Amino acid sequence: MPPNPTGPTNSQLRMLARFLRKAARANSASIWRVVAEFVEKPRRQRVIVNVGKLNRVAKEGDVVVVPGKLLAGGQLNKKIIVAAVKISPKAARKVIEAGGEVLTIPELVRKYPRGSGVRIVI
Repeated sequence: MPPNPTGPTNSQLRMLARFLRKAARANSASIWRVVAEFVEKPRRQRVIVNVGKLNRVAKEGDVVVVPGKLLAGGQLNKKIIVAAVKISPKAARKVIEAGGEVLTIPELVRKYPRGSGVRIVI
């Protein structure tokens, strides 16, 4: 291992990135490759999104992937499907209370293998 690793040393994140790259190749869906690139970033550059931002950028019924952590800041009043690397319990509760659905990223890839209609929020 190099003296200063610049990617994830977390084995689960590395496996997730590998899974996303394989899904991108198998399904000819470049969205999963882009998500893998975000997942592989160093810790200081990882994505953190609040629920309030989802409320601003997503439309009713959207499918959204957050290639990082989803936190509970703000309000959500739209029914959306959200997948993220990590989701705080309060954020998950807010999404579910708004009528949405919370998935893991692998579940989202299996549900939408081509990535059609999936939006990346960073």
